Parts: sequence; structure tokens; C-alpha cells
Amino acid sequence: MKKFLLGIIALLFLCSGYSQDIIKNQYKKGKVLGVNFTLHDFQTAADLAENGLSDVLLQKEWTKTSLMDPGMSISYFQGLTDNIDFMGSLGGSFMAYPIPNKPTPVNKKLLVEADASINLKLMTDNYWVSPFLTVGVGLSAWSGYWGAYIPTGVGLQGNFDNSAYLFILAQYRLPVASTTTARNLFYSFGIAGNISKKKEVVVAPVPIPIVEPAKDTDNDGIVDSLDACPTVAGLAQFKGCPDTDNDGIEDKEDKCPTVAGLPKYTGCPIPDTDSDGINDEEDSCATVAGLAKYHGCPIPDTDNDGVNDEEDKCPTIAGVPENGGCPLIKFNAANIQFATGTATLTKGAKTELNKVVPIMNDQYPDIKVSIIGHTDNTGKAETNQKLSASRAEAVKKYLVSKGISADRLEASGAGADSPIEDNATAAGRAKNRRVEFKLSQ
Repeated sequence: MKKFLLGIIALLFLCSGYSQDIIKNQYKKGKVLGVNFTLHDFQTAADLAENGLSDVLLQKEWTKTSLMDPGMSISYFQGLTDNIDFMGSLGGSFMAYPIPNKPTPVNKKLLVEADASINLKLMTDNYWVSPFLTVGVGLSAWSGYWGAYIPTGVGLQGNFDNSAYLFILAQYRLPVASTTTARNLFYSFGIAGNISKKKEVVVAPVPIPIVEPAKDTDNDGIVDSLDACPTVAGLAQFKGCPDTDNDGIEDKEDKCPTVAGLPKYTGCPIPDTDSDGINDEEDSCATVAGLAKYHGCPIPDTDNDGVNDEEDKCPTIAGVPENGGCPLIKFNAANIQFATGTATLTKGAKTELNKVVPIMNDQYPDIKVSIIGHTDNTGKAETNQKLSASRAEAVKKYLVSKGISADRLEASGAGADSPIEDNATAAGRAKNRRVEFKLSQ
């Protein structure tokens, strides 16, 4: 019941914002008769008087509905104005009425109550739902005791086409005859029907003047007198002139009337000056064809060596195309040779490798070298593979011993699979026992 009351109060505040809309279609309620189910709550009213509302809510002392005294009543309603209704009620309930300053009665007897109230509606009967405030006077009789009280409260009216109504009411009844009347909370739930004849609104027919339709030659919905292009169907926003490509620019102002475009390009699409498929607004190199991944610019050549970065193995160090964009290291790799069947560097090989050391340390400290070992075809392929890898590792180890960082060097073996001379001759086999250098960054 506590939640019910709080809900009604919240709805009153919510609906009050619409109360200013009662200007149109005003209506004053006719005669309405209803029947209601009622509940009396004496205990919560006494707690409210003694402890106050906040304490009752905090302590959850609101009486349960099952402990309240039920009853029935009949009600009569009639509108006084659009927002004020008269309400009269006559009800009864069997209960042990708590007469003030008297012992609590044991037997239940009939309590009869009659009251007259004024309901102040926040909205007229044009609305499906209308909250209202109520205040009035009432008389009660119970077992020879006569009392008087003032019913005040809030309610909610549901309207079904001004023929049937639903009423929900919550009152706080203040005693006037304090010796015979106890304060109490009163709840009422009921339905009512209209018992008066519904007023019929007679609307006088309005004569319809005969108007000659305005001429619209191009049938575009814009009469010729307002159509800037009366013989060509168009749009209202252009005073009847067309926009063939629907780009928001009328044809007479559109340099590309059949292709949708933008106002800044006078109705034409965004241009692509270099025809690289990237429009000028997104192209960082609008006059030079390029790629989308480079925002319309050509593939860059960071080191300006004529080899673009995508193909340049040393993109930030100028080199030559024949060396994959890396610089040429001036030494004779063919002189880095080994004795047959070994990974031991010859004296000439070490002399040649000594030329590589200052170039890598001083001239190109960022260059990385892939060392690939090769053999002739003497012996088994598996043996040659291992031997070629050992030879590459021997070169790497020698260069590291000369101060070149090991993480700049990578060694691998290719076996006898990539000969540069004929293995049928001793001279050819000697040249095939070699090491190749491939540079990268």
C-alpha cells in the first residue's frame, strides 16, 4: 500500500507538466454513478501522527493490506467545471471501530460513512488518465457513536470515452469530532458509468467553394505561376527546375548534370588529376600517379639511389640496382676459398676478408651481411650441405673476431646446388668452393 501511495504521488507530478494543454476540446463531466471496494487503515494513521512520515517509511511500519478493514461504497460524480468535479460517497464496513479514549471493542459492527468532496483535476476528461486532488467533509455512525471528519487526498481517474471510468483514491481522514472519530487512512478502488445523456455536437456544414485548379504544364506538382521551368519537370527546392543527377545542384548550375558531384566542384565529382584512382582530396601527390598505400604518391626512394624502397634491400643507404639497392663492397669474394673437404680459411681468404672489416665497421655500420657457403660436387650431397654451412660459419667467426657484431651476420650453407663453374675441372671445382655475401639493412 505504501508503494501504491508513492506511485500515485509520482504520477501526479509527472502528469502536472501536461496540465497546461487543457485548452483544446474542453469537457465538463456529466452525471456518473459508481461502486467501490474500500479499505480503512487506523494503525498507520496513528503511527504517522505520533512518529511522522519519515520514521514510518524508514521503519517500514506501513500496515499490510491484509490487516486493513475492507468495505464497500457507492459514489456519485458530477462536473462543476472542466477541471472541478463534485463527488459524494456512501459506504459501509463491518469493523471494531477504535473510538478515541475508549477500550478497544471486541465485536465488529457496521460503520456507515457519508461524505461530500471536491475533486480538483489536473487534466480534463479529454484525457485517458487524469490525476486529481480531493478535499471535503464527512459524517460517520458506528454503534450509536456519531462522528465527523475531513477527507483529504489524491486520486487517479481513468476515462473510457466518457462512458465508463476507473477511480483509485487514497485519503487521510482528519477527525473533527475528536471524541468519537479516529484518524485513519482510507483507500478506494472502483468503477463508474455515465448515467446522463451524452451531448451531441452539431456541426454546421461549411460550404466548399469551387476553385479552378491551377495549371501545371509539366506535372511536377508546382503550378506554372510558381515554376521557373514550367515545361520541364523539376523539384520544389529549385522552383520547379530539374536536378538530373540528384546531387543537390540544379542542372543549369551543374557543370556535370548527369554525374553526381559536389558544390565545390560545381556539381562535378572530385577530380583525379594524375588518373591514379585516388581523388585529389585524398592524394598527397595529386599531379603524379601513385599508390593508395602511399596516399597517392609513387613508391618512395628514401636513399635516392634509383631503387624504390619496396625493392631496396638497403632503403636508407644509397646503393646500386645490381646489388639490390645496397652499396658494393669492394673485395673479391672468389678469393675466399677453402681446401677440399675442409672449412679452414686459406691465407688468401683471410687477406680478402680483412678488406671487408673496415668497410662494414666504418663506411656502412648499419649494413647486415648474409654469408652463404658453397662447395663443389665432390662427395655426398648431405656432406657437402654440412660443409658449406661450416664454411659460412668459419667466415662469420673470422669477421666477428675482427670486431664486427655477430647480430649483423647470418651464416647458411647451399651445398653444391649453385655452382658458378664446371665441376668437371679442378679449376672449376676450386671456384665453386666459395662464399657469397648478400647485403641488407
